[in-house]
Amino acid sequence: MSRPAPLWRLIDEGPLDGPANMALDEALLGCFDPKSSLPVLRLYGWEPPALSVGRYQDAAAALDLALCAADGVPVVRRMTGGGIIFHADELTYSLVCAPEQVGDAAGVKEGFRRLCAFLLGTYQKLGLDAAFATDVNPAGAVLGQRTAFCFAGKEDFDVLVRGRKIGGNAQRRLRGAILQHGSIPLKNRVRDGQRYLADPVAGQTDAVSLAELGLMPETGALKVLLIEAFQERLGVVLQPSALTDAERALMAELEQTKYRNSDWNLGKP
Repeated sequence: MSRPAPLWRLIDEGPLDGPANMALDEALLGCFDPKSSLPVLRLYGWEPPALSVGRYQDAAAALDLALCAADGVPVVRRMTGGGIIFHADELTYSLVCAPEQVGDAAGVKEGFRRLCAFLLGTYQKLGLDAAFATDVNPAGAVLGQRTAFCFAGKEDFDVLVRGRKIGGNAQRRLRGAILQHGSIPLKNRVRDGQRYLADPVAGQTDAVSLAELGLMPETGALKVLLIEAFQERLGVVLQPSALTDAERALMAELEQTKYRNSDWNLGKP
């Protein structure tokens, strides 16, 4: 008799603003017990649009903060590394799990391959030929170079369609758990984000979105495809779940003390 597929929690609180989104991601990680908690997949959006900076970036050096303030564009620092991202017109995901819950015995890179496989499945369900950058990397091309703007560079397990980067993913491992988040761009808003860079030239990119590929799926329908691909690729069952009282309490605390605090968002890393 085959074993039942492992359960994962599916959390969808709808779109939130930047500080609330990052506080909730960290709260899910902070309340996760690698030995006893069910792993989590969270789906969300950003309202209003916001800029996020990587954990190790100097926001004041990388961004024109005066222009951000003048345009009312929030800036929030992520727990994960990587470059600046302008979040608008995208379906964002985060997941929290223990390495053992995804059979991750081969290290960080293999963990990325396994945890990003559902993105390939989602794009393939949309009729797109998607692949990891490391699997289609042209001879001589350089992966993994650090860039101030997320979409200006390519990492090994970024997803490419027609040779162009679609979305991005970042990961943090802490206390025996993995936090990973990334996005599926519905429309290409990269140019909107570039104007807030201190050096806009550094943000030149060939990123692509679903709309540019001739696809305009409704967000709810896209979520259905993503959920199907996630269950198929990871061999799990997603179970809709509300936040626990502990997760809500920690989210509220982090939101007020950290993610709405300019010392964290804009200070020196």
